[in-house]
Amino acid sequence: MELTALSLRARALSVLRGLQKHPLVTRYMDTLDALERDAARFADCYGALCQTLLACEDPSRAMLDAVHFDVNSMTDTIAAPTPAVLYAASHDLEVLSALLALDGAVLKAAAVSRFSAPALRELPDFPAAAPLPFADGAALAAYYRADGYGFFAQATAFAMQDDGQLAPIPHPDPVRLCELPGYAHQKAQILQNTRAFLAGREANNILLYGDKGTGKSSTVKAVVNEYADEGLKIIQMAPRHIAFFPALFAQTLRSPFRFIVYLDDLSFDREDASFAALKAFIEGGLAGKPAHLIIYATSNRRHLIRESMADRQGDEVRVRDTLETVTSLSDRFGLEITFSVPDKDEYLYIVEQLAAESGLDLPREELHLLAERFALRRNGRSPRTARQFISQQLAEQFAASSG
Repeated sequence: MELTALSLRARALSVLRGLQKHPLVTRYMDTLDALERDAARFADCYGALCQTLLACEDPSRAMLDAVHFDVNSMTDTIAAPTPAVLYAASHDLEVLSALLALDGAVLKAAAVSRFSAPALRELPDFPAAAPLPFADGAALAAYYRADGYGFFAQATAFAMQDDGQLAPIPHPDPVRLCELPGYAHQKAQILQNTRAFLAGREANNILLYGDKGTGKSSTVKAVVNEYADEGLKIIQMAPRHIAFFPALFAQTLRSPFRFIVYLDDLSFDREDASFAALKAFIEGGLAGKPAHLIIYATSNRRHLIRESMADRQGDEVRVRDTLETVTSLSDRFGLEITFSVPDKDEYLYIVEQLAAESGLDLPREELHLLAERFALRRNGRSPRTARQFISQQLAEQFAASSG
């Protein structure tokens, strides 16, 4: 494509117009525009383009990601984009691939010819990049339907920041359910509910409560990892972020994905404004809860609210009102799943499973004896204690073998 024509067509991006703000596209466009100005301007823009390309491990991948994470007139009509949208998207894809096809030699030759400045031949070179993997708008539409689009296509896990903005978690916990022995009934309930949610059927918000170290948080993360390929995302929010629920709705509204809003270690004082806000969100608010969001919360408290002896004293009416307030939030979770401290047999079963998975080779009786001693020193049995025990044994074996 002739460079002047390419420059004009790049300015006419429509469906993918948001990409004009992407640093890579901006650098290409600035360099083409500089060919219509002077040698100094070209050299400056060409150097900036080289800097951006050098910073990209793969320019084609960077451009594809920009297309993938965009929200545009095609994603807004993805069920049935009009012929006009498909045609415009085809134009935009052709332009973006033509930009990627440029190499340093082509641009420098054009500049030397335009400005009669032989010194421009000494500027750094860069190779052409591979084109985008889409031939036309129909192929792009198929890609969006298969892989999703927009901000949430960047990752599986996100965290709410204190300013109300969401940030992708680049390296989320990769734990899988097969790595969490025990609690089979609890996991089956959560999986059944999650599958219904992904299928667009009625599903419940879930409260996972119980003793510390029993695997509540790990189970939630593992469930998300099981269904990440089906478009399930997780958004971690602290209780102090509950006020950002309206902003969260707005951010997820145009997304094709489904989201578990993960509230870890949830507990409140009765005077906490977030307590009332969460109650309204789950059930009773005027706006209702979006169908693409569901809450999975973990807590060491079944009723989520700190109680004192004073709350249980006074006349019968006052005590009843107090207790109704205490239970009013937990009652709004459709599923309450208990993770209790395992008994001795279940604890040792978990230890055996983890030992087998990690390759720890100890006689069964010795394994049980050491695991029980470890639990006594760690103030009780739990899946977390079992994992810590296995880690310690592996470390001791490694030290003995390397010493």
